Amino acid sequence: MMEKVEKFESTKKETQAPKALKAGNVEHVGKAGEKISAGKTERPEKEDGVYQERLARHLDELKWLYMELYGNQGFFEDLLKNLSRFYEERKPSLKKLDQAREQQPDWYRKNGMLGMMLYVDQFAGTLNGVRKKLEYIKRCGVNYVHLMPLLDTVEGRSDGGYAVADFRKVQEKLGTMEDLEKLAEECHEEGISLCLDFVMNHTSEDHEWAKRARAGEREYQDRYFFFDNYSVPAMYEKTVPQVFPTTAPGNFTWLPERQEFVMTTFYPYQWDLNYRNPVVFNEMVYNFLYLANQGIDVLRIDAVPYIWKQIGTNCRNLPQVHTIVRMMRMIGEIVCPGIVLLGEVVMEPDKVAPYFGTVEKPECHMLYNVTTMATTWHTVATRDARLLKRQMEIISGLPSSYTFLNYLRCHDDIGWGLDYPLLEDWGMLQVPHKKYLNDYFTGKWEGSVSRGELYNEDLVTGDARFCATTASMCGIEKAGFEGNEAAMEAAIQTDVMLHAYMLFLSGIPMLYSGDEIGQVNDYTYKEDPNKAPDSRYIHRGKFQWDLVDNIDLPQTVQGRLFARLAKLEELRAAEKVFDASAAFRTLETWDDAILGLVREKEDGKLVGLFNFSDEARIAWIDEKDGQYQDLLTGESIEASAVSVDGHGFYWLKRV
Repeated sequence: MMEKVEKFESTKKETQAPKALKAGNVEHVGKAGEKISAGKTERPEKEDGVYQERLARHLDELKWLYMELYGNQGFFEDLLKNLSRFYEERKPSLKKLDQAREQQPDWYRKNGMLGMMLYVDQFAGTLNGVRKKLEYIKRCGVNYVHLMPLLDTVEGRSDGGYAVADFRKVQEKLGTMEDLEKLAEECHEEGISLCLDFVMNHTSEDHEWAKRARAGEREYQDRYFFFDNYSVPAMYEKTVPQVFPTTAPGNFTWLPERQEFVMTTFYPYQWDLNYRNPVVFNEMVYNFLYLANQGIDVLRIDAVPYIWKQIGTNCRNLPQVHTIVRMMRMIGEIVCPGIVLLGEVVMEPDKVAPYFGTVEKPECHMLYNVTTMATTWHTVATRDARLLKRQMEIISGLPSSYTFLNYLRCHDDIGWGLDYPLLEDWGMLQVPHKKYLNDYFTGKWEGSVSRGELYNEDLVTGDARFCATTASMCGIEKAGFEGNEAAMEAAIQTDVMLHAYMLFLSGIPMLYSGDEIGQVNDYTYKEDPNKAPDSRYIHRGKFQWDLVDNIDLPQTVQGRLFARLAKLEELRAAEKVFDASAAFRTLETWDDAILGLVREKEDGKLVGLFNFSDEARIAWIDEKDGQYQDLLTGESIEASAVSVDGHGFYWLKRV
């Protein structure tokens, strides 16, 4: 066993595939169970000029990076053979879409782009159910839908679908791969792009590879990290942080039936894949291309920073990770250039930006704006926009080609990963400030309107994360429960202001399904034994279609919220200054409660003012470069000493 550890943990020369995995000695399963030899291959005669041109553009760099990482010509030839095969299998309609997007590579950055994330079962039951709801999705102004994890998993050991048992099978309760393909076709006909999660750091312990590894097959054990004693895991544990120290402590799981340890960074049923093994990289690329060939437009690569493991490091953001993502970007551009890679990098800004790569050697097309989301809610609780302004200054200093996905809430918890050294300079110490934030958003703090629950609370350190819907955090739940109309109007105003701010940011805005109708926390998750231990299900409740009936009734909460959000989305889609290529910067307002932002393009300028206080404040700006118009009302306004209502905002366009 230690021989295997040495091979996978030493220098580049020693990280080639072990003897049992040498090209020509192993078979692996391709699409539809087709057996593919890993030996040297010949280029298929069917390749057309378009494919050859794309391949030629990237071949030298792809081979260089692959050989640098794996040093195995046989597996590289196998990779090339299969890239050609997946290109040949790509439908003519998708190839046509690829060519159109090659002509307009910034298609996903346009001002008309608006996303929505949803769980298929909670939103419409099945994939076919989602197809029947496309008219509603279009009415929301949405043209980019992120279907939350839907690949095969095991109930009770799924981590919300992020423990995949089969990358080429849809969960039976949701439908079939054919249903997914049909949904993608109809979405394309309606001008809607589909996003799907690609969980590449690990598989479920119920995946075929894991089952065979558990049965003792060496080839499959080498696709994970198996150790017959704790000496090597102990070396990892010295430097590798724990992701879930309370609910899933440690980075390894003991398998008593094998008397061995397996690496499990997240949960015991999620086994980390060993990307030092070229078989793993190749096979996961084939899964990636298979999903792209079903018509998926955006692949969200999950837990990107974790995919390369090395003793003596924290196993985060290692250089080899960037090599792998860069190769995936090139492979996509060769086989299916119409797709976009969205990276999930839950790190501070200086760790996130490198995943865009460089202008010459790009990696991810888009990245999540995670820190901004957490900082936004910090600003809501403190009424102090200084940290958020600093965050915006960092983003505005990045190249305009970097595209962030912006959101107020997502499927996960909110972790308070803030800039505490800076906050401490302002008198906000980390431990008491985290407690204040959690107390505020759970409604324990006097005067708080928020309602929600803690996640992964550590009773020893007092640390915890937070879960709730946007509406419940803004006070809609509390006001509704109390029947307080004044409080409800204030809560709706806060909700709308936050969405106006999110829509104004540089990048692509993403709604969380249910936010457009003010859906509040769903506490019924506690009645399901598979969900009860995980408070994140409080904001993953069933979509309340009965509330949709109210969106045309202006006196209802849903009518007021939906109409105001729709107006903002309509304005955003009409104004080219919202294009992601527009220059973006902060504007000094001389009031810590008001965030000032500016978007500028050759054909326009837009000033955004957002008051995070519940009192009227004055933004002490003085823009003397022309007359301005309030985009929402059409009224002329001087962009000087602007009075902004409590939780109010302005979108001011220079005319």
